[in-house]
Amino acid sequence: MMKSRYLLTLPAMAFGLSLTAANPSTAMDKATIAVPGVPPVFSTIFVYVANEAGFYKKHGVEVRIKPFNSGVAAAKAVATGKVDASLSPTAPVSKIVSNAGIKMVGLMGMEKPDWFIGSMDPSKSKCEDLKGQAVGVDSPHGARWIQLANMARACKLSPDKHIPTVNLSSNVGSAMVAGRLTFGVLHRDDITVIERESGKKLTIVSEIEKAAPGTHYLLFMTVKKNLDAKRDMYVRMVAANIEAIRYMNDPENLDKVAKIAGVTKRKFKDAKAAVKDFIAYKYWPLDYDGLNAKRLAKTIKIQAIVGKKTKGKAGIKPGKKPVAINDLVDTSVYKDAMKLVK
Repeated sequence: MMKSRYLLTLPAMAFGLSLTAANPSTAMDKATIAVPGVPPVFSTIFVYVANEAGFYKKHGVEVRIKPFNSGVAAAKAVATGKVDASLSPTAPVSKIVSNAGIKMVGLMGMEKPDWFIGSMDPSKSKCEDLKGQAVGVDSPHGARWIQLANMARACKLSPDKHIPTVNLSSNVGSAMVAGRLTFGVLHRDDITVIERESGKKLTIVSEIEKAAPGTHYLLFMTVKKNLDAKRDMYVRMVAANIEAIRYMNDPENLDKVAKIAGVTKRKFKDAKAAVKDFIAYKYWPLDYDGLNAKRLAKTIKIQAIVGKKTKGKAGIKPGKKPVAINDLVDTSVYKDAMKLVK
């Protein structure tokens, strides 16, 4: 039986379960979580499931989810105190922490990046074809921008130096379907939608796991002063995330999860296919913290290399000490969260 100071209550709500505090007079903690993309990208779905299916409330937290144009903007919102936590890409977070000395800390993560560069023109299928061509990204030095830099490094090209970029938040695929762009930095779930809506086959120019294998994708994070002040709340939030990911991995909940995933503006059929694909890809960490030290170390190292090559214009600035893994993440929060859900 689940060890928690909260109990499962019935009847079930719209998505099949209702989870509320055992003592209704107990005051809920309130927290705002920033997520990347307007509309939100698919990686954020576990946060929406934790909220819509009642897992945050079960663990005594009333959560408001706030989308930002990029994960970098979400991280900056945490740093300035506008939100309590965010889902933000590991590479720019490691850069911000190293350069600015802001003590941001990851509590759980998503290890496997799914980025790739897609082309609507099959005759433009090589890295070298990107030179002088506009490529859709999220924002300047945002997650897509950084992954474009990582993938284009193989042919010695750089964003905004050799490759013009267009800032579109999470709407890169829509711009490609509309014929506004030939190239874009995309997620796995974009492929089916682009091909169906455009009637064209998408050509894969580059994949991040081939161009820069073994990097780390995303952190569920806050700033250390928040964690020190409200550690118990963050443990309970992570416990809710753990339960949400378990819920998503149950095939019986597929339709419910796909319906919640409508927040990404994906049609139900596309959302359902994407959930199945990402579960098979092991996109969301099931019963582990997603904070693989080797992937984190490689991501930080790449940011240091980029900073050196660009003289500090991108990546970790020369002369700045790259953040240590133990300072970038706190694995104890996840361990304590697991005690609540086992």
